[in-house]
Amino acid sequence: MTTPNFFTSLISVVADLSSHMPSEQRYRRLLQHLRQTFPCDASALLRLEGRQLVPLAVSGLSEDTLGRRFVIDEHPRLARILASDRAVRFAADSDLPDPYDGLIEAEDARLLVHDCMGVTLFIDGEPWGVLTLDALSAGTFDGIDPLQFSAFISLTAASVKAAGLISSLEQRVSYATRTLIKKNADHGLIGESECMQALRNEISTVAPSELAVLILGETGVGKELVAQRIHLESARADQVMVYVNCAALPESIAESELFGHSKGAFSGAVSDRAGKFELADGGTIFLDEIGELPLSIQAKLLRTLQNGDIQRVGSDRQIKVDVRIIAATNRNLRQEVASGQFRSDLYHRLAVYPMHVPPLRDREKDVLLLAGAFLEKNQQHLDVKKLRLDSGAKKALREYHWPGNVRELEHLLSRAALKASTRGNRQSGIVTISAAYLDIAPHAQAEPGAVQDGAASDVAATVSIPVDFKDAVDEFQRQLIRQQIARHQGNRAAAARSLGLDRGNFHRLLKRLAML
Repeated sequence: MTTPNFFTSLISVVADLSSHMPSEQRYRRLLQHLRQTFPCDASALLRLEGRQLVPLAVSGLSEDTLGRRFVIDEHPRLARILASDRAVRFAADSDLPDPYDGLIEAEDARLLVHDCMGVTLFIDGEPWGVLTLDALSAGTFDGIDPLQFSAFISLTAASVKAAGLISSLEQRVSYATRTLIKKNADHGLIGESECMQALRNEISTVAPSELAVLILGETGVGKELVAQRIHLESARADQVMVYVNCAALPESIAESELFGHSKGAFSGAVSDRAGKFELADGGTIFLDEIGELPLSIQAKLLRTLQNGDIQRVGSDRQIKVDVRIIAATNRNLRQEVASGQFRSDLYHRLAVYPMHVPPLRDREKDVLLLAGAFLEKNQQHLDVKKLRLDSGAKKALREYHWPGNVRELEHLLSRAALKASTRGNRQSGIVTISAAYLDIAPHAQAEPGAVQDGAASDVAATVSIPVDFKDAVDEFQRQLIRQQIARHQGNRAAAARSLGLDRGNFHRLLKRLAML
């Protein structure tokens, strides 16, 4: 039976949640009220997006939970909650895995949830998301009055809707369902740091326009994901987005790849072939690593941007194309223009709306959110119940400088998850990743200049033993090249520039040193 005190509490909850505040704060306050009214070890609010649940706020759970995506078909408890129009409680001995096993922040070593309940939030008769409560001790929820719990859920859902948030959230749900073009494509844009919020605002500003966008940022920050989001929030979202890696285009075939060719245009052209711009007609073309495009091709690209037409190699016919341009580079194109390595007129055509993607070191509070997303992905690949980070691993991730940015974080966690899962580091199917599994070595944070010094010192140690001079020089070159290629995340063109070599000479050097 409900009590006057309970109704008084509900009135204060509604009044609090109806006041003006950012949505993230509103969700956290909702969970605070929930745990005060119905004591538990952890709670979470998750929004339904297609066939997955996305955490909006958590209380008592590891911070990386916010970065995870709970695919409904892979979490039977969440599926059962969503299938019901009333609160669902699971027995302490239920054989259904709990999605939060290993994620509750307990001081002791307990990792498994022993009492769990959840309820679907309905807005205008449609499921919007779920609220979950979890406890480490069996029987924690025995005293909960179902009517009180139902009343709390109904009034809090109404207060959220009354605050005017639901319409925008429903649009975001529709957007996510309509526009995800590949699995986990959104992981790189996870983050609540100020710079990531500013980036998302910029995307929303420029996406509906037809302006050319130049995405700037270091290697591994997620420039391709930003390009995808711009396309998917644009009026061209239902059309194709064509990807072109300019660094992988040999100068001899770059024109044909971009603009196509006619039959007989050159040896091997046995039929007419459409280029990337024709394939992108009506949609978007993404020119990744645009700074690597040879000057001769830059001139032809400029003509296309100016006139909106292309000409296939070996043909005099002009073909009109309607294409939106998004380009990206990790190079400083202003400096490239000043040094004559990039055309000034092309730069200004591309940089109508320049956008900078922040490096991971400037997004400290996002590291664990991203880590949670990557761990969720890896536990599916490795077929483990749950991957979790211990406190030492979390500290190491927060303190690392991340020269390789989000890509480095993803690869590092994939290696750590594989090592931890194959070395018997399990408790009830939960794999714990400690700092020992993270191959973050002190030398990995050395400044770029230190890379060359390290290579030189290694070779100095080698040549202290009598060796052939030419062999020693070749070995020095190999080590230096390996260091530079590693520094630039495998980008050979960037490594060649850092060594002061053009791409042709660099390729020939690699061949001579048997490094191809």
